[in-house]
Amino acid sequence: MKFLTTPVYQWSTRSVLAFSFLFGSVCAAQTPQSPLLDPATLIYKLPQDIKWVADPSGIDRATLLGDPTKPGRYIVLARWHAHHISRAHFHPNDRFIVVLSGTWWVGTGDSGDPNKTVPMPAGSFITHFANQVHYDGAKDEDCLLEITGEGPGSSIPYVKK
Repeated sequence: MKFLTTPVYQWSTRSVLAFSFLFGSVCAAQTPQSPLLDPATLIYKLPQDIKWVADPSGIDRATLLGDPTKPGRYIVLARWHAHHISRAHFHPNDRFIVVLSGTWWVGTGDSGDPNKTVPMPAGSFITHFANQVHYDGAKDEDCLLEITGEGPGSSIPYVKK
């Protein structure tokens, strides 16, 4: 995979990572702002002000920026609970993931076998390429991810042909 080491790819990865951390940590729409900070310069949301929603897939999600169901940039926090591995699926657009805490387990292909996953500890950066089948989740501990991408950011179940 020589293309992964080209300067263009490295710059793109660094740019996405920087964007993700910068905007993910300062974006907010309805958090009371400090009188010491100029809201024309930045907005923020403290951890206790982040609205978490239980997703039907078994993951808790909090949207920090945009709307992952619509076209455009989005940033989502995803909290995977221990002992939850997704089924094989793919996404229509590239996704960029940072493991913020815990260990996230990822596998490629359509097996969905948790024994064929690889651990991604906190601090890891992962790119899920568009339309590539994979599965992922948490094994022995919860993990927290920051996911950035271009919407719509749906997960499409893989069906063997």
